[in-house]
Amino acid sequence: MPAGAITLADITAVDWSLALGAIDEVVQGIADVEQCLGIIVTTPRGSDPLRPTFGADIWRYIDFPINRALPAIVSELTSAITIWEPRVNLLSVTAQPVNDASAQTGAHLDVTLNWQLKLGMTAAPVQSTIVTIPGATV
Repeated sequence: MPAGAITLADITAVDWSLALGAIDEVVQGIADVEQCLGIIVTTPRGSDPLRPTFGADIWRYIDFPINRALPAIVSELTSAITIWEPRVNLLSVTAQPVNDASAQTGAHLDVTLNWQLKLGMTAAPVQSTIVTIPGATV
């Protein structure tokens, strides 16, 4: 086994998965949930052949007027997260175009997800996850 490789002894949380974009790393606990939320938000529905209903179909709102696109995108993301991430209570979803001088203004969306872990009877702290969706021009 290579030096520094992750072993089962290194995994301390029930919820874990391989880290995206990294070799020999895992994400655990809250970081795993955040990574899963990011995957749901950025995966176009129909792109996973084994789960054709997985993801969110937000790209169909490209070139819609902004006042119609943003509410539809928020609705689409809320539905996708509610279906595909049963570990969280979704409190709010907001989406806004990124105004970036180095890129085309509005070429990307910043999506803010406010959520809590479902922990039975105990109240979990509110988490906030921001996902930038590249190329989701509205």
